[in-house]
Amino acid sequence: MAFYVSKSGKYLRHFNQKIGFHAMINLTSRAACSSHEHYSVSENSRITHLLPCNRPTLFISRRFVSIKPDKQLDYLDDRGGSQVLNFPGGIVKFTQELKFLSESTERVPCYRVLDDRGQLLSNDCVQIDKNIAVKMYKDMVMLQTMDSTFYEAQRQGRISFYVTSIGEEAINISSAAALTMDDFVFPQYREAGVLLWRGFTLQDFANQCFGNKVDNGKGRQMPAHYGSKKHNYITVASTVGTQVLHAVGAAYALKMDGKDACTITYFGDGGSSTGDFHAALNFAAVVEAPVIFFCRNNGWAISTPVSDQFRSDGIVVRGQAYGVRSIRVYGNDALAVFNAVHVARKMAINESRPVLIEALTYRAGHHSTSDDSSKYRPIKEIEWWRLAQDPVARFRKWLEGDGWWDSQAEFELREATRKEVLHAIQVAEKIEKPGFEEMFSDVYDVPPSNLCYQEKSLRETVEKHQKDYPPDFPY
Repeated sequence: MAFYVSKSGKYLRHFNQKIGFHAMINLTSRAACSSHEHYSVSENSRITHLLPCNRPTLFISRRFVSIKPDKQLDYLDDRGGSQVLNFPGGIVKFTQELKFLSESTERVPCYRVLDDRGQLLSNDCVQIDKNIAVKMYKDMVMLQTMDSTFYEAQRQGRISFYVTSIGEEAINISSAAALTMDDFVFPQYREAGVLLWRGFTLQDFANQCFGNKVDNGKGRQMPAHYGSKKHNYITVASTVGTQVLHAVGAAYALKMDGKDACTITYFGDGGSSTGDFHAALNFAAVVEAPVIFFCRNNGWAISTPVSDQFRSDGIVVRGQAYGVRSIRVYGNDALAVFNAVHVARKMAINESRPVLIEALTYRAGHHSTSDDSSKYRPIKEIEWWRLAQDPVARFRKWLEGDGWWDSQAEFELREATRKEVLHAIQVAEKIEKPGFEEMFSDVYDVPPSNLCYQEKSLRETVEKHQKDYPPDFPY
C-alpha cells in the first residue's frame, strides 16, 4: 500500500498498488499537473474511501496539487530559465510566441474491432464467451424485429407513436452487455435495447406502447417512453438533454455512498447542442463523478445535420475541453462498443471519473413515426448505411466465423421472434386501459383541492357526453 497526505496534512488516503497511472503520482508533487497518458485499467484497481478525519470532504481532486497559488501571481523560474505562473487550477507556462489555438485539427480517429466482413482487425480486445455473444446477437435481432413490427402497428393506427433503433442495434445491446445491473441507465428514447438486455419482456414493451392498465407508467407516457425501477432504467422523457444532468447527480450520489457502480446516459448529437450537456460535462469533471456519457452521433438531429450544429470535430473533442477522458468508437461495430464501454466503466468506478464515448453510427430509419427522413436525406445514402453497414449483419458474420452461428439458427430465430412480438401486441391490445383515477394519482400524498376539482369536473363532463366516448371508456 502507498499512502499520501494532502498539503494541509489533515487528509490521509491510501491506494491499492494495482490502481494504475494516477495512484502512482505523489499528490504533493507538481507532477500531478502533468497531462494524462493512455494506460490499461487493472481489474482490481479501485480507489478506497477516505479514512476518518476531523473535517471530512466529499472528494479530493487527483489532478492538481492545490487550487490556491503559493503566492498570488508570483513568477517561478525553472532550471531552463522559462517562466511559469502559479495560477489557481495549476501551473501555466509563459511563452513569447503570439499564437492562437487552432480552430481545427486532424480528425480524431474512430476505434473499431471488426471490418465490414466481420473479421477481427486485432486480438487486443476484451474476450466475450459464446453464451454472451449469442445472447447479444439474439437481442439485436429481437430489437430489430420489435422495431419493424411496432412501426407497422403504428402505421395501422393501433398505437399513436413509435421510435425505432434501426441501424443502432449494436449501440443498444453491446453497451448494455458491458454494464452490470447495479449501474443506472438514463436513456434518451432510442435505447429500448438496453432495457431488453436487462430483462424487460416483449409483453412489457407492448403494454407500455398500448398504455394498458398493466403498463408501468399506467398509460400516462407516450409510447416508446419506457421506464423500470426493477431494471434501474430511468423513465424516458421527450425533453432533449435533461437526462444528462440527472445522470451526473445520480453518479455523484453513488460515489458518496461508496457504491461499486456508475451511471450511463445516452443522447444524440442534437442533445450535445443543449446547454444541459455542457453543464453536465463540467459538473461531472469538477466533482469527478463516475458517469459514462454515451453520445449516439448519427449525423442528424431530426432533420438538422451535424454540419449545421457545430464546427468542431464532432462531440469527442468537447470532452477534452472539459477535462473528461474521451474516445470515438464505430457504433456499428458491436465488439468495439462493448470494449469501449467495458473499459470506460472500470475507469469511471475505479478512478472516480467521468468518461465520454462518441459512437459514430447512422439512423437508418426515420427519426420517429412523425418524420419522413427521405425529405432531407438522399435515399441512396440511407440504403447504403442500412445494408452495407448493418451492425447486426456484421456481428452475425463474426459469429459465423467462430462457428457459433449458422443459417438454420438464423431462420429459426427470425421466425420465433416475429411470432413472439405479434403475440405480445395481440395480448396488450386486449387488456383494458387504466382507470380514470390514475390520471390524478402518484404525485401527491393528499391531492390538493384544485386537482380534486379537476377530477370532479372531468368526470361530470364525461358522464354528460357519454356518446362521445367509447363504451369501454374506464371512468
